[in-house]
Amino acid sequence: MARRPVPLGCRLIGKWLQAGVLDQGRGIYPEEGTPRGGVISPLLANSYLHYVLDCGYVERVKPRMKGRTFLVRLADDFLLGFADKADAEKVYRVLFQRFEKYGLRLHEAKTRLVPFAGPTESGPPSGGDGPPPGTFEFLGFTHYWGKNRQGRWVIRRKTARKGFGRRVKAINQWCRKNGHRPLREQVEMLGRKLKGHFGYYGLTGNYPALARYGWEVIKRWRKWLARRGHPPGMPWARRRRLLDFYYLPGPRVVHSIYAAKP
Repeated sequence: MARRPVPLGCRLIGKWLQAGVLDQGRGIYPEEGTPRGGVISPLLANSYLHYVLDCGYVERVKPRMKGRTFLVRLADDFLLGFADKADAEKVYRVLFQRFEKYGLRLHEAKTRLVPFAGPTESGPPSGGDGPPPGTFEFLGFTHYWGKNRQGRWVIRRKTARKGFGRRVKAINQWCRKNGHRPLREQVEMLGRKLKGHFGYYGLTGNYPALARYGWEVIKRWRKWLARRGHPPGMPWARRRRLLDFYYLPGPRVVHSIYAAKP
């Protein structure tokens, strides 16, 4: 009996899953699941979770809820919001079972219930009669309640602490490995990295974290430049003259909530 040919798309997916990933010079070949950091991982997550999560939420969860609810998902990261606490607790109890039914597991440390009711206009951020509103991380940002310039409570976002530390560490490693390159080439590369960081994290209210990141980049760059030359060293006065000659982009808010208002 002749075997049915495997579709080309399935063969390509199989090759991607078996290719593995390169992590700090070591090849990693996971035996199950998609490789962390692999090209195919977010594509498969979008295809698979569309039926496991998105369709299940629209067809089964949303019609049974008493209050308002919403779902936000990007690849394998998702956020469920509920206006009614009882709705949130009900979905949380069955969410793990839903994923296990399709052979998936939720990260228990990252999957949790967070009270996020808005604080009252006058008084401490108590969330009304309930518990104080918590914070949560989503897509590299820490979401929390804070006051705007008019003194009103609004949802604010800042760069998550863990992600901030990883990016500073990555910049330090890059400066260490590329300190032998010409200065102009280093400036161009660092400028692209800064623009990419500010382009993603440049939200209204996150300017202090942007300024701090720019300062950390300059500090790491100066540290490794100080090991070049004869005699070695990079006084702050020389560093200022260097930045006056070579341009590095400064922190700026790219995505303003005020510009988005009609």
